[in-house]
Amino acid sequence: MGEVQPTSRYCFLCGRDNPVGLHMRWESDPQAHEVRGTVTVPEPFNGYPGVVHGGIVAALLDETAGRALLVSGNFDDLMVTAKLEVVYRRPTPTGVPLTVVGRVLSRSERRAHAQAELVLPNGSVSARAEVTLARPPAALAATWEAERPYWKVDGKP
Repeated sequence: MGEVQPTSRYCFLCGRDNPVGLHMRWESDPQAHEVRGTVTVPEPFNGYPGVVHGGIVAALLDETAGRALLVSGNFDDLMVTAKLEVVYRRPTPTGVPLTVVGRVLSRSERRAHAQAELVLPNGSVSARAEVTLARPPAALAATWEAERPYWKVDGKP
């Protein structure tokens, strides 16, 4: 597919060292202008028995939309979510491999609009999100600098 995107240490979704995280990985596909990730959400993250909690679904979509901005591989392309609109189309099951796909719809220096969808093993979409992202205030972005040395692909800089 493409390049594996770096991950951080303690992010709930991708953190390599987060003992309660989902340990996700995303791959950039510059030709398709999208990012793809896979995850199998375990039962402790359900809302109802056998169904992923809606907040976890939203987090998966939010992160994937944001990561669509990183297809170029540039850490400085990170933005923060300003608005997240999720449409839940059908229950998302726990314990099965899921695919999340994100793509940038439009982008400027200060803002971006992205889309993400959560795809079930049978190819149907369980949830979709439209996300508005914004360049973070300089003070917030400065706090990310301490994590930059740990922003790696499976432990490699």
